[in-house]
Amino acid sequence: MNPPHSLVIPLYNEAGNILPLVEACVEVLKARGREFEIILANDGSTDATADEIASACARWPQCRDLPLPHGGQTAALLAGLKVARGELLLTLDGDGQNDPRDFPQLLDLVERGELDVACGWRADRHDSALRKAMSRLGNSVRRRFLADGVHDAGCQLRVMRREVREALFPIELMQSFLPAIAVAAGFRVGERPVRHHPRRHGESKYGFLRLWLRPALAMVKLRGELRRKFPR
Repeated sequence: MNPPHSLVIPLYNEAGNILPLVEACVEVLKARGREFEIILANDGSTDATADEIASACARWPQCRDLPLPHGGQTAALLAGLKVARGELLLTLDGDGQNDPRDFPQLLDLVERGELDVACGWRADRHDSALRKAMSRLGNSVRRRFLADGVHDAGCQLRVMRREVREALFPIELMQSFLPAIAVAAGFRVGERPVRHHPRRHGESKYGFLRLWLRPALAMVKLRGELRRKFPR
């Protein structure tokens, strides 16, 4: 029997973050009283990520190892969602900055039928001042350009109905544009404030190019794709 909930965590060089994060996820999901699986999508990591995934799978039988060639976060997320068996699909980053304790409020919104995609909103971010300023500007432009209705498209803490997966497609930075794709496909998208923690191990994979220039170029391409795939 397939588990009702599938959590997908894309991972790239997140050694040191994985076991504490998975332990917290298992604790939260067990408390829901329903079966679940945790898919650990290893995006071709070059550190000890693979070893930590193996340890997690040995400790928690709900964990599934999904080794992948390095293709970026979009590819890892799509691969994980593709093999997920749950009716509700959950996602979060593997860096430990998202807090699994915020999943219940997002799960409730989708399980009650209020939303098809429930997104986290990092209202109190623990990042550098420069990164927060760049993110605020990028989110403001994106919200107006794509009309996705969310304040924080970069937050990967989400819960969605399985049907949303069928609307997704490979495009650069898809993980950040998922709300816009879901809205264009006719799904109900909303958000709630969630916690955000400082990174404890490893380094951020996002610099100026990925926080501003690349998203700006990708938004233009995405809007054309959305008009083609989901004509109104």
